[in-house]
Formats: sequence, structure tokens, C-alpha cells
Amino acid sequence: MEIKILKNIMHANQRLAQENRQLFDERKITAVNVMASPGAGKTSTILKVIEALRDEINIGVIEGDIASSIDAEKIDRLGIPVVQINTGGGCHLDANMIGTVMPDLNLKDHAILFVENVGNLVCPSTFDLGETIRMVIASVPEGHDKPFKYTSMFEAADVIILNKVDLMPYIDFDKDSFYKGIRAVNEKAPVFEVSCRTGEGLDEFIGWMRSIVK
Repeated sequence: MEIKILKNIMHANQRLAQENRQLFDERKITAVNVMASPGAGKTSTILKVIEALRDEINIGVIEGDIASSIDAEKIDRLGIPVVQINTGGGCHLDANMIGTVMPDLNLKDHAILFVENVGNLVCPSTFDLGETIRMVIASVPEGHDKPFKYTSMFEAADVIILNKVDLMPYIDFDKDSFYKGIRAVNEKAPVFEVSCRTGEGLDEFIGWMRSIVK
């Protein structure tokens, strides 16, 4: 019975994700599902893109958290359309949540929509939101073994960010091993090494973000 219920949930989510995808396609919205562990730098990365592209590209944000609106408030202070989804303990966003809040976002067409998923490297990879791009952010302090431990997350990624590279000299991080883990499950996703604190590598990443806009 539990297996059947799970299949029904996933089928319903997939149907709603397809509706979201159709909406995004019709309105030329590039929806980016941002997934990472807590503290890896999801919000910091989004803020850097906003700073660089807000004058040339429409940008909106859906913030997903178990509780609080701290990150949404940071976005709102920049004058960027943002809505908060609190899951109340749920470990991921789903397609129904995204479709429900889209009318409240008032996002213009031809835009980037960042969906900051709940912070973990397990559940979010399973649930399709209808997104255009799946972005996975890892950070140097987390260690180089994450692609080996969370294979489904890195396998599903369309782009991977290695954040906090300014800490590399101070942390035992084996970059070759990190890349080996990624390429074992994902041969195509580009990997950008950045530091949201120092700005290292951000120009290349911002250029890539500019290139994917519909």
C-alpha cells in the first residue's frame, strides 16, 4: 500500500510539473531549481546573479525553507519579486507549491526564475518542479566526497557550482577527487568554481547564466 501511495504522489507531481513547464515555456521563463546543503551558498549565489543581471534581465525568486523568511527578506530589499514557501518540516518543494505561488510572484515574461529549494542533498533531486535548469551548489567546507555520497543529486544536475573556493588553501579538499565523483555520474554538466565572498570565478558563471535565458 505504501508503495502504491508513493507512486500516486509521484505521478501527480509529474503531471503538475508538466503544467509548470508549459507555463514557463509559453512565457519564456528560465526556471532554475537551486539545490544544495544548508550553508553551501544558495542565496549568496542568487544575490550575485541579481547584482550582475538585474538591469538587463527580469528576475524573480521563490524561496523555499522549512521555516522563516530570512532569505526572502534579503531578496525583497533589492526590489526583486519574491515569494516565500515554508514547508513546515517538509524536506523539499514540489510542483504543486510552485504552481500555486506563481500568480503571486507577478513575474514578467522573458525572465529568470530562481527556485531556492529546501537545503538538503536528498529529497529535492526526486521531485520535478517543471524547471528548465537544475543547479547544484557544493562548497569547499562540505568536503570533496559529496558527489560520491549523493549521486542522484549530482547525476540530475544541469550545472554545478563549487562555492567558497577562497577557502581551498585552508581546508583538506581534494579537487581531483571531487571532479572524479561528478564525472562518474554526470559527464556533461559544466562546473564553475566560484567564491561569492571574493568574487572569484563569478564573471564566467554570470556569463553562462546570461547565455541560458530564453
